[in-house]
Amino acid sequence: MSDCLFCKIAAGEIPSNKVYEDDTVLAFRDINPQAPTHILVIPKAHAADSAAQITAENSAVVAHCFEVIAKIAAQEGLDAGFRVITNAGAAAGQTVPHLHFHILAGADMAEKLL
Repeated sequence: MSDCLFCKIAAGEIPSNKVYEDDTVLAFRDINPQAPTHILVIPKAHAADSAAQITAENSAVVAHCFEVIAKIAAQEGLDAGFRVITNAGAAAGQTVPHLHFHILAGADMAEKLL
């Protein structure tokens, strides 16, 4: 999608602080971190706007995102634990309509929703 922020980041039109990249997925540090470690993992292709649009046809990219999340967690040394969040829709706090996952770590989140 030509007007999608994350599509532009994936295409290299907007710079990002990359953590991981392969042919399918890009991961980069969030510019407004909600935890000491806050990394976004996105499919490069606009497979869906959110988790609400995951289907049998596009679910392989979701599985790959979670494989990448495990690699990033190891790479970043998140041995104490981490949280993975995805928001679906504005009421859930989603601000960019492009399927993506937040990796949050580096703070005690045991009692917090976010």
